[in-house]
This record gives sequence, C-alpha cells and structure tokens, in this order.
Amino acid sequence: MLMDYVIDFVQKFPFITILVSFIIGLIFMPFVIDIAKKKNFVVRPNKRTSHEGIIPNVGGIDIFISFLLTVFVFSYGIVSELQFVIIGLFIILFVGFVDDLVEIKAYWKLIGEIFSAFFLIVVSDVRISHLHGFLGINEIPIIWSYLLSFFVFIVIINALNLIDGVDGLASGLGILYSLFFGIYFYVTNNINLSISAFAMVGSLFVFFLYNVFGGKNKIFMGDSGSLLLGYMMTLYVFEFCEMNAYHRVSDSFIMKAAPAVAICVLSIPLFDTLRVMITRLRKGISPFHPDRNHIHHLLLKTGLKHLQVTFILMIVSLLFIGLALLGRNWSILLLVFIAFTIASILTFILWRVVDNKNTLQTKNK
Repeated sequence: MLMDYVIDFVQKFPFITILVSFIIGLIFMPFVIDIAKKKNFVVRPNKRTSHEGIIPNVGGIDIFISFLLTVFVFSYGIVSELQFVIIGLFIILFVGFVDDLVEIKAYWKLIGEIFSAFFLIVVSDVRISHLHGFLGINEIPIIWSYLLSFFVFIVIINALNLIDGVDGLASGLGILYSLFFGIYFYVTNNINLSISAFAMVGSLFVFFLYNVFGGKNKIFMGDSGSLLLGYMMTLYVFEFCEMNAYHRVSDSFIMKAAPAVAICVLSIPLFDTLRVMITRLRKGISPFHPDRNHIHHLLLKTGLKHLQVTFILMIVSLLFIGLALLGRNWSILLLVFIAFTIASILTFILWRVVDNKNTLQTKNK
C-alpha cells in the first residue's frame, strides 16, 4: 500500500516530518487564530507585557495539533508504546490553556504539572534512574528516582514557561533543542523519538513565523504552548540520559556526561530561572513573584528589539550546545562548572551594559 511505503520512507528519513508537521500547522493556524479571536482567547497589554493590541494567546493549540497528528501518522509505535505519555501531554496542555484564560494560582498550576508528570514518570516509567557516576553514584533506588525525576520535570517545564517573554524566543530555543535531540535520536537509531523531535521542529517553526512576522495574524504561544514544550523537552532529556546511562547506543555516540550535556543544551532557561529565583529571594520576595528581571528583559533594556534579543539568545544557545558536544565525555562537574561560569560572566557583562545605559540616561535628563 502507498501509505505503508510512505511510513517506511519516513522511518528511514525522519527529518521529513519537519515538513509534514509544518504543513499541518500552517493549515490549522488560521482556524486557531480565528476561533481564538471569536472566543476571546486573547491577551491584552499589561505592566508585564511589551506588546500592543489584543493578541490571541493559544498558539500552543496549533503546536499540539500539528505535532500530535504527525507523530500519530508516522510513528504510531511510540504512541501505542507511550500512550500514557500522551495523556500527560493532554493534561499539561489543558493546565496551560486554563491558565491562559483565567490565570490560575501558582499552586494549582503546580498541582496540574505534578499530575501530568505522574503519567510520564510513574505510569509510563520514563524517568531518571541513573546518575552516570556523579559523586560515585550510578543506579539509584526507585523512590529517589521518582523524587529526582519529578524535581527535574518541574524545573525544566517552568524554566521554559518563564523564558517565553519576547517574540520567537521560546519557540526559537525549542527548535534548537528539538533539532539537537532529533539528530541524536536519529544517529543512535531511536527512530520513533527522532520522528517526535523533528515533528516538534516543524510545529514550532509555524508558530515562530506567525509570532514574529504574523502582523495582524500575530499569535502568542501562551502557557498551553510553553508548558507543552517543557513537557516534551523533559521527555527527551530523560530518554537521552537513560540511553547513555545504560549504553543503549553504540559506543561512538555515548556521552558519559549526558546529564551535564542536557544542562548545557537547556542552559539559557535553566540558568536564567536559577538566577531570577536567587535574586528574588535575596530581595526577600517570593521566588514565584513575577517581575521583569529575566535575561530577555535585561537585553530589551539595552535597546534591542524583540527579534534581536531572540537571535542573540539563540546564538548563545548554539555556543552552549557546542560546549556540550565538546565536553560530552568530561566529568559532569567540570562541564557544569564551565557552563555555569560562562553563563555568570555573560550575565555580569549584560548587567554592566544595562547599568551604564541607565546611568547615561539619568545624566541626559
């Protein structure tokens, strides 16, 4: 049958799903935008935003539709194998969608994230079970595995949620991350995961175009999109770390420092979240209190435009991915230390630039 031939062809060349999910997303996006406007699924300017006009904020719906349809058609094996992962994905999409509409309390959002994580970590058994020799520890007891996995899930999903602050940033970074994991899964013959990651690239690219260049059809990702993105990145990180821990890939592709590699790949949202949380605690306020102190906000204060901020952070992210590949077989502590040091130096330089600009503006008044 023709469909069997197509599926077999895609299994051999999974990067084709980038184009498939892109086309599906392109078809559905006008309908998503139209419905969002009619149903008032929009966001209006406020003190925490920098946009003008009323913009639909449910771009995550289009990402979800194009991603899931592509995976379902070309990688049914992973859908049947990880069916409860899909349930968790539905839950996190729903949590994000509700938060986009009514802005639910942080603890209710956290409960929804934990419930979603339960289907990924406990029911589907996709979790961190090995520390790769970090501090002399390899396989860990199941209770510690669950606790660590839930913690990492919450950290990653909220880090990607918080980085979604300027046009194209979360989706741009998501494209880079998905490409990294998609290529790695492909070369290590984990085809179903590769199809999934490449499908995410195409879905995110459609959103990126509408978000950055959409004009009157501009749309925001919303929590439905950023939480969905965080959920999938957590899945990829868990699978990536586990296949390296238990040598489920050929020796030529083993990364001994896999956890540190994953941290480097996701360095911008992870480091920024850690920095912002510490800054808030030092000021004596809740680490969950919203502000405009994220890395993209600081870059905007230097006078850069949204798209410039996005591309700068994507370039920096590529540099950290390069560092990850360079240090893939170093010790975990060494690679994390170098990445943290570089991120700290870059942030310090940015602070100095912002301070100098503020001082100059004060003198000119």
